[in-house]
Amino acid sequence: MSSSATYTRSQVIEKARGYFRTRSGGPIVAGADYIPASGKCVDEEDLVNLLEASLDMWLTAGRFAGEFEREFAAFMGQRACLLVNSGSSANLVALTALGSRLLGDRRLRPGDEVITLAAGFPTTVNPIIQFGCIPVFVDVELGTYQIDLKGLEEARTNKTRAVMIAHTLGNTFQAGAVRDFCKRYDLWLIEDCCDAVGAEYDGRKVGTFGDLATASFYPAHHITMGEGGAVLTRSPTLAKIAGSLRDWGRDCTCPPGVDNTCGRRFSQQFGELPEGYDHKYVYSHIGYNLKVTDMQAAVGLSQLRKLPRFIERRNANWAALKERLGDFEHALLLPEPTLRSQPSWFGFPISVRPEGPVRRRELIQHLEANKVGTRLLFGGNLARQPLYEGIRTRTVGVLENTDYVMNHTFWVGVFPGLDESHMDYIAEKIGEAVKGGLGGA
Repeated sequence: MSSSATYTRSQVIEKARGYFRTRSGGPIVAGADYIPASGKCVDEEDLVNLLEASLDMWLTAGRFAGEFEREFAAFMGQRACLLVNSGSSANLVALTALGSRLLGDRRLRPGDEVITLAAGFPTTVNPIIQFGCIPVFVDVELGTYQIDLKGLEEARTNKTRAVMIAHTLGNTFQAGAVRDFCKRYDLWLIEDCCDAVGAEYDGRKVGTFGDLATASFYPAHHITMGEGGAVLTRSPTLAKIAGSLRDWGRDCTCPPGVDNTCGRRFSQQFGELPEGYDHKYVYSHIGYNLKVTDMQAAVGLSQLRKLPRFIERRNANWAALKERLGDFEHALLLPEPTLRSQPSWFGFPISVRPEGPVRRRELIQHLEANKVGTRLLFGGNLARQPLYEGIRTRTVGVLENTDYVMNHTFWVGVFPGLDESHMDYIAEKIGEAVKGGLGGA
């Protein structure tokens, strides 16, 4: 790059920094501003990285994507990270990877059963159905909102081949016990970490207990690149399969713009293709194009460097709100971290006790009217959602606690754009509703 181009580039960056400072809004003021349940926290360094990638004009995955994949894999304690365009796509790639012929007799096949949860987000379950497998729904524990381990043994049949569950709202499921169950019966384990990046169980990062793990970088999540997600694994074979599924199903592993890293581009034999057929156009899986742009990855890389601070703030907000709501446990079931876990809280779940003085609908209406954002625990009971009508599924028992979540649970925000003043205000408004008996018997 010429000296004049370098100078012009530096001037563009400095102008952008100044622009960001003039346009960025102030902090959220409790009572005056709406307190969202989730949100992104971006600064001028994120904008600078975005501009750097834009000025490169390398519009597909490039140097920033490669750097993010290396750094995020290291943060998560994994060998390989493959960036994709969303957490939902990460789940799709992870589950589909288990159906690859490269896995021999262990591969998933249509009709196999996969143990999962109905209390959660549909994109943890949808890939199971999209592949032609049968989701088997197990109940959750109240308070932690993680899988009830008693349901695992009952759920297993001779058709069971995998377990795919999420660490919900930044808490962790009992990852050691689930891993041991999977090892005992030679089952695959996929950990959906989209809500729980950075959480730990038994001193280990979640995502390291299973065969594959996923993450999301949607604006509501722990870090953002706008849209984006990742598949993580320790297995070179699974990494190769996941990369192929992400990159059109091709067999070649060269990154965009790079040729012949294997040194055998024109010297191999594949299937019934002519000998020496260009390896860049050999396809070993039915895949997709799920890559990110380098601009997205650049923002993610800047965000990643702030992630420990973001997690610390989330957990501090969670602890502050838990303390402030302690006087209302007669009316509310407050959340608990899983034993032996260190969560990376995504939200603060609250269940309204049905025998108490307040009802969920009236409580969340009161909060929303007072500018406090609320969310339900995603799909409640997915087995009762219209999208699975006519779809073959199986449930273990009656999913009593999952129905409880559907009827009585919601959550409020603890994201790092908030602080103790917001937790004070949220607790105050919840207290008003409980004391006023809104909707109660």
